[in-house]
Amino acid sequence: MHPLIWLIVTIIDIYVYVLIAAVVISWLIAFNIVNRQNNVVRQINYALYRLTEPVLGPIRRLLPDLGGLDISPIIVIIILYFIRYLVVYYGVMLM
Repeated sequence: MHPLIWLIVTIIDIYVYVLIAAVVISWLIAFNIVNRQNNVVRQINYALYRLTEPVLGPIRRLLPDLGGLDISPIIVIIILYFIRYLVVYYGVMLM
């Protein structure tokens, strides 16, 4: 695999893991499993928020109100995997 394609695929994979971590930490906070007053939890939550909100925010504004259900991470993950497969497919085609 070409190094540039490998780098793009790796960055997309890491960002998908960051999205999943943000979803998990939001669930843990929502179900009161972890305390938001804890400094470590607060810093992790803040870091994940800052990493994911620039991508999730515009998607949330486009989606209709579904009550308490937020499907924006699922949509972003689907879009990222679509981009990933496009990069791999056209990267192999160009080689």
